[in-house]
Amino acid sequence: MRAETALSPVRLKMEAGHGQPDPSPALEQLYRGFEQELLVPLWTEIGDLMPLHPKTKATPHLWRWERLKALTEQAGRLVPVGRGGERRAIALANPSLGGKPYATPTLWAAIQYLMPGEDSPEHRHTQHAFRFVVEGEGVWTVVNGDAIRMSRGDFLPQSGWNWHAHHNAATAPMAWIDGLDIPFSYYTESQFFEFGRDKLSPAEMGTSERSRSERLWGHPGLRPVSQPDALPATPLLAYRWVDTDRALAEQLALEQEGQAVTLSPGHAAVRYTNPTSGRDVLPTIRTEMHRLRAGARTRTWREVGSSVFQVFDGRGTVQVGERSWSVARGDMFVVPSWVPFSAQAEGDAALDLFRFGDAPIFEALHAHRVQVDPA
Repeated sequence: MRAETALSPVRLKMEAGHGQPDPSPALEQLYRGFEQELLVPLWTEIGDLMPLHPKTKATPHLWRWERLKALTEQAGRLVPVGRGGERRAIALANPSLGGKPYATPTLWAAIQYLMPGEDSPEHRHTQHAFRFVVEGEGVWTVVNGDAIRMSRGDFLPQSGWNWHAHHNAATAPMAWIDGLDIPFSYYTESQFFEFGRDKLSPAEMGTSERSRSERLWGHPGLRPVSQPDALPATPLLAYRWVDTDRALAEQLALEQEGQAVTLSPGHAAVRYTNPTSGRDVLPTIRTEMHRLRAGARTRTWREVGSSVFQVFDGRGTVQVGERSWSVARGDMFVVPSWVPFSAQAEGDAALDLFRFGDAPIFEALHAHRVQVDPA
């Protein structure tokens, strides 16, 4: 019996306090019995299991783009791309998550780097993913045989269990960020993965300006009548920067004309949506682009669920909980669950922020909550 108790992962400690039973030899014996039978009483755990508000395991943290780029360039010279490693992707590891390659408890964010002429082999996985390009061009991502151009400012979603590969058709390397729900899939033990072909066909290695998905779905407000069903994820595989930029600029122009169309003075924002349903592009990931007019500041908000931001352009100051940073193009930072966040544009240019988060998960569970300061 003593050996079984010693091997038990349950460890209970008597502690005097409000709502706790008085320490006694009998209570000590009861707790050892609980340990032996792998039982945990609620009264010893309620403060952690049912806190008054979310207590995140993640920490606000900032990664500098120039440092990230330098390290990925070094990896490009040293690390091959091919079966085994699959991708030259370097994940952001939140300092409070035990060294796991997780930006937050539910979100993966990584820098992927492809040298000239390189191909990343085909595979598929149930985790939902996207690519966002902060600078550079020349890489095509190939999803189910559809080659999609990647250029600065483009957002390229790709839902789970679709075949995909990448190839660099340019004479220069290219880096971009990947976002996935890998930690969430890992926690829920729901992930599948499958290797695809080692080589794509010559037709799939094309470099057409517009992909098949854009030709069918990339027309604002227009939907092909032959595709009547709402899909769980977007069939449009590229959201182009020229359209995002125009939408943000028009919001700020309309605000100057006296229209109440922004989140707060000088703060425009758009959300990437699924054209078949109007909902988020991916079932587990919400993606947005925010623009702050020069000198403008957001309201302070907090929400259930975490987010990762990347500065697309401009300079500014961001406040995440007790941390404050000056940020510039490419810098990435984490906003954990229920931690206050605000941002301000600095200088004479706008501040553009790309954001992705896990809000759809919590909305599906009816557990999402947002708190925005009135001023």
